[in-house]
Amino acid sequence: QVRLVESGGGLVQAGGSLTLHCAASGSIFAHNQMGWYRQAPGQERELVATVFSTLSGGYTDYQDSVKDRFTVSRDSWANTISLQMNILKPEDTAVYYCNLKNLGSETMGQRGDYWGQGTQVTVSS
Repeated sequence: QVRLVESGGGLVQAGGSLTLHCAASGSIFAHNQMGWYRQAPGQERELVATVFSTLSGGYTDYQDSVKDRFTVSRDSWANTISLQMNILKPEDTAVYYCNLKNLGSETMGQRGDYWGQGTQVTVSS
């Protein structure tokens, strides 16, 4: 099992910044992907940003609406991930979830998809 603990959410005015942090612990395999998703009221959960572990390529990907404003970073050794959010907009208001996917061998039990409890981000206009 994997445990994910998020921190850093809160209330901010439009144009402001927030940084979210997530620390993962437990059965984390070398091939993995960590990311941030968000879910606004009445909407489906959507990917915000993701970063692969070094052994899985180390590349990042962003939702188009945040590409020029958000930056995701991770410390693979510490199994932590952060999301620096700048120029926040009211439409960024949502519960933000940390996610980790183990991408190893399924036959060896090295696959899994895990979620944090979520942290609220509210952007006022």
